[in-house]
Amino acid sequence: MPRIIVMSESTPERESAITLDERIESAVMHSGHHSAQLIERVGWAVHDADAAEHGDALGQPPHG
Repeated sequence: MPRIIVMSESTPERESAITLDERIESAVMHSGHHSAQLIERVGWAVHDADAAEHGDALGQPPHG
């Protein structure tokens, strides 16, 4: 099954952080509602990965 992984970049000082690791069924992409939810989760994960790269706290996601 296909998988989507979003992770921050690692540096010598900091390990990478995985902010999304999700298996996706292709059938989900046929539903506009489920596709929109997936895109929303990917957006949150990208935001959280960016925050991790810049040393920001991950405790306050943009959707919370």
